[in-house]
Amino acid sequence: MKDFKYWKKLHESDKLGQFSSNTQGLLWLKVKSIVRKELISEFVTENGIELKKRLLKDKFFELYSLLGKNPTKSHKLLNAYFEKKNKALSATLNTKKLVSELYKLKSFDWGGDYQNSLDKYLISRYVKVLQSYDTLVSKFETEISTAVQGYVLNSWYNHWSSILIEHLFKSHEAVLPTVGQIKHVDFFIKNVPFDLKVTYLPAEYIKTRRKELGFPVELTYLKAKAKELEIDFDKKAKHTDIYYEIVEKLKDKGTKECKSVIAALKKEKLQILKEAIENPHGLAKWLYENQGEMRFGSENRLFLVLVDTDDFTGSWKLKRNIDLLKPRIDKYLNSFAKKKIANLKITFKYKGRSQTYTALTDVLFVVK
Repeated sequence: MKDFKYWKKLHESDKLGQFSSNTQGLLWLKVKSIVRKELISEFVTENGIELKKRLLKDKFFELYSLLGKNPTKSHKLLNAYFEKKNKALSATLNTKKLVSELYKLKSFDWGGDYQNSLDKYLISRYVKVLQSYDTLVSKFETEISTAVQGYVLNSWYNHWSSILIEHLFKSHEAVLPTVGQIKHVDFFIKNVPFDLKVTYLPAEYIKTRRKELGFPVELTYLKAKAKELEIDFDKKAKHTDIYYEIVEKLKDKGTKECKSVIAALKKEKLQILKEAIENPHGLAKWLYENQGEMRFGSENRLFLVLVDTDDFTGSWKLKRNIDLLKPRIDKYLNSFAKKKIANLKITFKYKGRSQTYTALTDVLFVVK
């Protein structure tokens, strides 16, 4: 039988695949979930368990050892405790109010070209570049205030929309929520531990697939069509701004030729989306292999991919569309028991590393 150290080492290595197929492994994860001073104290008190150790890490080992003597009974005790705690937490979440608050965000703009790291952006863009104090101070009235505001608002939206989406999953009977935070585990679906990742169809994925399918680079195509249709644009602007300007001017001009340009791009994106839906593990593998190095992980992941086919760039709005999200999430969870765990297994490589990683993963598409 695998011991405490075995499961601890696997968890620290983000290798969660074995946990779902082993009663002791699942027990280790569940106990890990309540290794917080107030949680573990409440659990043992409610279940008449006496722990002799004083340090939290020692209590973890002691409780796991005690519960491991009767795994079947222990799982029932832990599950009941998890469900009770989640029910109490859910009662404090006013979903209608939260959704209403999320709808107050009218645009999703980070306010800069930094990669979700405001401190690094400010240092590289201003602190290490500008020698003049007065010039730096002047930026507070224009660029810096916008960057900070965009970062805060977008971070707020992402946090609370994630809370909302997690709530939709955790409220389903097929899902066992964790109580305290476990590294890389948000909940269990039929004993499979998953880390939920809410994302969109990545722009880089679309770019890669366009190249593989022989489609032209979108911006290059738009520039050529703009010239052909005599549409002026700021050639010195950032690529994202050029893209936006040309597309908006094509829409505003509204001629048959302009509409055909927009329709052609949309048709190509829909083809890429259709292929991704038909081969979800291909997309999942791409997402694992192209994740940021600072946030690299090989744990089990459930990807929730949100796509607005009328406006791919506006897919962020779907994170608050509870009327669209709930029925799709419920349908997925209702049918999860029919899935074969072996079919969820993927292997992938990561740039700069020789190791081959293995994980259990699935993709749920919510398309508008």
